Amino acid sequence: MQRVENHEEPVRLTAWVRGRVQGVGFRWWARSRALELGLSGAATNLADGRVEVVAEGPRGDCERLLGHLRGGRTPGHVDSVVERWSSPGGAFTGFIER
Repeated sequence: MQRVENHEEPVRLTAWVRGRVQGVGFRWWARSRALELGLSGAATNLADGRVEVVAEGPRGDCERLLGHLRGGRTPGHVDSVVERWSSPGGAFTGFIER
């Protein structure tokens, strides 16, 4: 599948994912979905059991990633996703798991 260049204004999506999302491959899965969309960022386990997903790129692609996070076909089990939108910081190259 050939990727079409997206010229939307870039944004930063920060999503906090709550549920059984640690120790089940969720960060790897989120990274894979983000890379398929051409996004940069990170997926990080938090001490309280949530996973924080930060993604930067065109808003439409970030919205698609958010849809994947909420979509029910994730590893483990997602109970809720809280999102925050902001301007991109440009601190990421690629997408990493932390």
